Amino acid sequence: MAKQPQITFMLSAARKEQYPTPDRPEIALVGRSNVGKSSFINALFQRKNIARTSSKPGKTQQLNYFDIDERWYLVDMPGYGYAKISKAERARWGRQLTAYLKERENLMLTLVLVDFRHAPSAQDVAMIEQLNRNEVPYFIIATKADKVKSNQWAAHTQQIKKTLDLISTDQILPVSAVKKSGLDEAWEIIEAVLDEEFIE
Repeated sequence: MAKQPQITFMLSAARKEQYPTPDRPEIALVGRSNVGKSSFINALFQRKNIARTSSKPGKTQQLNYFDIDERWYLVDMPGYGYAKISKAERARWGRQLTAYLKERENLMLTLVLVDFRHAPSAQDVAMIEQLNRNEVPYFIIATKADKVKSNQWAAHTQQIKKTLDLISTDQILPVSAVKKSGLDEAWEIIEAVLDEEFIE
């Protein structure tokens, strides 16, 4: 994979007032706390620890902003579905997420990460429904593809399509951070979004 964009951690934002000025496109990442978001980011940017992986799911409790080539922002959103946090904290995350998706005018795409090995969870379904309600474009990244046998990919892809009520399996990209597969295709999706005219 030839692409090596410059990625720099900017800030963690707990509320709207802390977000950067919306003067460039943003692409958000969202998914269950143990779906492998940090591993995906590290693999995508060919970095070992730009996004910290943790043995304790749910570590990301704010919106983590990364500057990419001074051209766009990558936003790592709080993981959902992790049971060992308080109801109050989970509710706070939910409110922040909803407000961000509804109000962030420079949000161009949300990459929704699901575990390729399993059917999407109820939280995954709720996330897709929320994105649809707020008319936010999204694409499904199916992580941990190396743990699914190649002859089972079609069945797993169909399962994701059916559970999330997608129009086509073309909306699903299996990736593996371990084997570095699917990353070029992920960059093609990102570049296609960024190449659209962005009006400040």
